[in-house]
Amino acid sequence: MHPRAHLLPFAAAGLGIALFAGMDAAMKGLALALGAYSAMLWRQLFAVLCAAPFYLRSRRNWPSRAALRFHVVRGAVGAVMAVTWFFGLARLPMAEAIALSFVAPLIALYLAAALLRERIARESILASGLGLAGMLVLLAARLGDSGGERHLDGVLAILGSAVLYAWNLILMRQQALVASPAEVSFFQSLISGAWLLASLPIAAVIWPELPHVPAGNQWLLTALAAALAVSSLYLLSWAYGRAEAQALVPVEYSAFLWAVLLGAAVYGEALRWTTLAGAVLIIAGCLLAARRPRHVSPIVEGAI
Repeated sequence: MHPRAHLLPFAAAGLGIALFAGMDAAMKGLALALGAYSAMLWRQLFAVLCAAPFYLRSRRNWPSRAALRFHVVRGAVGAVMAVTWFFGLARLPMAEAIALSFVAPLIALYLAAALLRERIARESILASGLGLAGMLVLLAARLGDSGGERHLDGVLAILGSAVLYAWNLILMRQQALVASPAEVSFFQSLISGAWLLASLPIAAVIWPELPHVPAGNQWLLTALAAALAVSSLYLLSWAYGRAEAQALVPVEYSAFLWAVLLGAAVYGEALRWTTLAGAVLIIAGCLLAARRPRHVSPIVEGAI
């Protein structure tokens, strides 16, 4: 094995997070125009079309019973997680939404120990501590800004999504050990879309104006968001199949850097010195977590 081979999962995860950030930027615009539920529903329909050729070309057999169970559960968790996330993202600046969501990797670090029986390494604890410190710097700056609009509903939606995302990280790790990346990206898109369709009557009660249909360039933006989501799912599945969840968790913090850049470039969101201070702490945590190789632990069948 090449001496640097253990860094490949970190590189794949980092690229996957970058693509997800691009998808978030596209979906924020769609959520503002169509609503979070409608935007997510249409994106999933496009995502199935994007993922199907790769899965069908590589498919040998029908997914195993264990894999199918993870597909169904993660699809349900992912559907609710995504709708609440895009609801909050439409109400908060991208960097602030990402900062709030950083509670998810911290929860996932300890879920990995409980559900996957992974040992919590000293480096992982310190790395997550650095990430938490960065998040607190950003949150303190927002709470101290008396001139801004609070959007409490958006904050609560982001925090609820973050809790589900913590579980999603663990499911991703378990799923990646029993299914190929192509299978994961296809079934995640298919089953999340199915759950969204099944919940349409409930969603229509909450948002009576549903469903909104994209128009004009919104169709292209939806297709772009779907392609970025599928590509990111593929890369993250590959990474989580080759490294422990707790080792990859701090890489999630790199999403903040992309949120700062895309938020400023696409939506004109301001960048302050406190965001830079938080980013430095977050990057330090990512580098610390990637410093040494880790073994791949076995899947725990009864975890869900």
